[in-house]
Amino acid sequence: MSMIKKTITVTDQQEAWIKSRIASGHYGNDSEFIRDLIRREQTRFDEVEAIRAALVAGEKSGIGSLSMEDIKEKAKVRLRKDGYL
Repeated sequence: MSMIKKTITVTDQQEAWIKSRIASGHYGNDSEFIRDLIRREQTRFDEVEAIRAALVAGEKSGIGSLSMEDIKEKAKVRLRKDGYL
């Protein structure tokens, strides 16, 4: 993967925070830290888009035939199966 050099401007407070993350050993340098932030934002964006798509699909599917009690019971069964109840 090719790399493109960028120049960014940050506040004094942001610079101090970046440097503290590097000093703590979490990152080797500024670039590594910024790339990690971008990767995390990309992941978060993808997750939000997946949720939006699921909501749209749910709205388009219309009203279901299950009663509220049926829904609650199905949820309890799933929670028991997954070890949460």
